[in-house]
Amino acid sequence: MLGRTANNIFWMFRYLERAENTARLLEAGHRIAMTRGGDAASEEWKSVISTLGFRKAYEAVYPDYSGAHVCDFVLRGKANPESVMAMFETARTNARLCRSAITGEVWEAVNEGWMGLRDLLARQVRESNLGTALAAIRRESALARGATHGSMIRDEVYSFARLGTFIERGDNTARILDMKYYVLLPSISYVGTALDTGQWEHVLRSLSGERAYRWLNAGRMDARSITKFVILDERFPRSLAFCFDQMRENLAALALLHGHEGQANALIREADQDLSQRSIDQIFDRGLHQFLIGFIAKNRQIADTISKEYRFID
Repeated sequence: MLGRTANNIFWMFRYLERAENTARLLEAGHRIAMTRGGDAASEEWKSVISTLGFRKAYEAVYPDYSGAHVCDFVLRGKANPESVMAMFETARTNARLCRSAITGEVWEAVNEGWMGLRDLLARQVRESNLGTALAAIRRESALARGATHGSMIRDEVYSFARLGTFIERGDNTARILDMKYYVLLPSISYVGTALDTGQWEHVLRSLSGERAYRWLNAGRMDARSITKFVILDERFPRSLAFCFDQMRENLAALALLHGHEGQANALIREADQDLSQRSIDQIFDRGLHQFLIGFIAKNRQIADTISKEYRFID
């Protein structure tokens, strides 16, 4: 496989996952903002923009952090090159450039998803119909992922697709957790209160993990048990442990196809082993924020190493 084809596959699935994850982050911010009003609600929207890394670009366009402005900027803002609409368009461009490497079903899912969102986001999305727009974004991403699972053979194309998906997903889960613990919680005095519990519920919903968590934990709702589920539970497909496990598995498949392992294999094996040996108490004792920042940095290092080893850039 040519490096540029691998690059197109890898980034097509990263952008599809990132678009969905951005929608999930926006949904988490919206749910939490609805529980608060006035300046507090504006701070929640500001935290969403900060977590996405859009603050400088956003403040160049808007003077405040109203829900309507944040939603429009994140979903379709022309001044935002990483809006959800722009990411779906980039994913479609990558899919078009590597059409010979993907099935017709995958191309149709991506192309039709882009056309549907283009029509949906042609006009400004307001908070009143935000739920409909976010559900559509999640659905279109899921359809492309489903077409991949159901129609593509398990070769190196599939492995690059899965690597892009789980690198992006792990990054998103870590950022949502970090947003909750250090940005959204207004004061340490709120820990353990109804406000704190409600925010953790919203985090679980944004990761599609609320029902699974409640089923496994008999309704127990506290920061440590939720964080343990989201970080360490290998059964949950959006946990950090699950993402690392899938990355390790797909890098191993590529190594088998190419007849040798590279630095990326060593990095993910080391990172996966380190994570599996940690307990949630150790993570909290050393600092959740520090752990999450370290995870994000390691995840980025693995992604950069994959790009270099498989010659994504000539």
